[in-house]
Amino acid sequence: MKNIIIKTLCILGLLFSFSCEEYLDAAPESVIEIEDVFKNFDNMQGFVEEMYALVTDYQTGGHQQTDYLYGDDATINNGWQPMNRIDKGELGFWIRNDFTYLNKTDRIRTNDPNDARTLHRPGVYNGSLLGIRKANIAIENIDLLVNATEDEKNVILGQAYFFRAFFHLEIMKFWGRYPYVNKVLVEDYNLPRPDSYRETALAIHEDFKKAAELLPVKWDDETYGQKTFGENKGRVTKGAAYGYMGKNLLFAASPLMKGSTNTYDYDSDLAAMAVDAFAELLKLADQGTYALSTFENYEEVFWDVPAKVWPGGTEFIFNSTGFNYSLTREVIRLQMDSKVAGGGSKVLSPTHNFIHYNFGMANGLSVQDDMSGNYGAPTFDPAKPFENRDPRFYKWITVNGDVLATKSSAGQHKIAQLYEGGLHRNSSTGSETGYFFKKYYPTLHSKWNRLDNKYTPWRIRMRLTDIYLMYAEALLAATNSAVSQPASYNLSAEQAINMLRDRAGIPQVHPSKVSDPNEFMDELRRERSVELSFEAHRWVDIRRWVVAHLDRYKTKTGVNFPEKDPNTGTYSYFEEFVLVNRVCDYPKHYWLPFEASQTQIYDGFPQNPGW
Repeated sequence: MKNIIIKTLCILGLLFSFSCEEYLDAAPESVIEIEDVFKNFDNMQGFVEEMYALVTDYQTGGHQQTDYLYGDDATINNGWQPMNRIDKGELGFWIRNDFTYLNKTDRIRTNDPNDARTLHRPGVYNGSLLGIRKANIAIENIDLLVNATEDEKNVILGQAYFFRAFFHLEIMKFWGRYPYVNKVLVEDYNLPRPDSYRETALAIHEDFKKAAELLPVKWDDETYGQKTFGENKGRVTKGAAYGYMGKNLLFAASPLMKGSTNTYDYDSDLAAMAVDAFAELLKLADQGTYALSTFENYEEVFWDVPAKVWPGGTEFIFNSTGFNYSLTREVIRLQMDSKVAGGGSKVLSPTHNFIHYNFGMANGLSVQDDMSGNYGAPTFDPAKPFENRDPRFYKWITVNGDVLATKSSAGQHKIAQLYEGGLHRNSSTGSETGYFFKKYYPTLHSKWNRLDNKYTPWRIRMRLTDIYLMYAEALLAATNSAVSQPASYNLSAEQAINMLRDRAGIPQVHPSKVSDPNEFMDELRRERSVELSFEAHRWVDIRRWVVAHLDRYKTKTGVNFPEKDPNTGTYSYFEEFVLVNRVCDYPKHYWLPFEASQTQIYDGFPQNPGW
């Protein structure tokens, strides 16, 4: 049996262009008899749990001092960063780049899934392939688990099916259609790319469906969960399986994956299936398993929890594991002027274009609709651009004049100076755009108010707000109506979005938007952009909607404005300027290229378009 395992590892090395020795050095099953690995529940669960460590944390998976937002939503002031390579259209950078979460690096990563430092673990591509292999080994050897109850066998299988599906979806998000590897490969490794994204998505769906049937709602409620009672939050559940089942189907239904260039053209059948999957998770929420955070306590989702405790609050559904305290502290320091945060010289700043088109007004309208005059007198004042805004603007965006520190030792750094020539406005240690963002740290975090060592800032992979947003998008795509309710759940797309608006304290979607499916889709996407801002969903979203090549999404901007007049409280000018014109052509820059050797191993695995 041991020889079979080693042979499997070598074949995978050939198939995916990695050295066989690399896998043999890292894989415990290459030196342990498989009967010992799977002889009882504890041992097999230990094997399965290595898959959790292969779930890449985007925030720290590349490096603690690098960017993780690859869309139009932010910019960083170092040209070597992955974001800037993507902006230049150099998507092949991931193959050898040291600082992206998409791939391992040859220089700093061990590729060991058990490494406590997330930046040293395999990245998305390598880690997903390792995870798929482990899942298949677990599934094919489940009969060796003789010293276990039926419930224990089921939860092992449930996790294995979940991760086999999850890791395929991870690859598909970035590289597109991919063969579904549903067995331990020995000799038949010539797996052609499928003709469509949908084909593999349906195979993924079947695995998530099996996982949902086998996984528990709560591990703490199960006998096998008692051994780790109170420490099971990170383990996959029935809700996580339903959530990712819906996400996979929604992605497959999206215009890019359907093969359409019309941003409103979805696969309605797949979208309807996604609705039913999300409905099952929302039923669990109705039963008390999950709940939307209140706006007053929203910080608990992102950072307002004791140190080394999972964030996410009642919204938590699934996340990467391996919390590394020092790495997350470095990540949040990137989001503030380094003179204030006490970090290095790199600063990640939100772009004006992203804020201007998405963060609207207190009346619930976008800035553009508010200024159009079609909805009453405008409330946006160009001389006072930071006033009368959506409450989420103030919760997550730092603007000129905001308090940064309270201690007298902070001196001039007490107040954000983001105007032209201001103390916190420059291209080396401050903001390039005129804004900072504060979603993952206390408002008064600074080196004078050292708070980052008291909290756990973390980007959550899947949370309940995301489910409501995806449910609404899928339902609109399936029915072409904002007010229709499915048979599976008593909630329309309009009602789902208005729940989030009600929480934020802004008016519900304007009736004129509700009556037009395309306009409602635009408003739904704007709501998604605000609620999930800076959570690393944006790059995938603008690609699957087939809008990333449009000028609005290619042009990253900042704003110049003078110091505010102390007497009138106004700015004499507020001028947008271009920071970056992104290189993004359809279809070339919509999918990452595979390594050349990957496409040359055998016929039937073509490169992505344009590469």
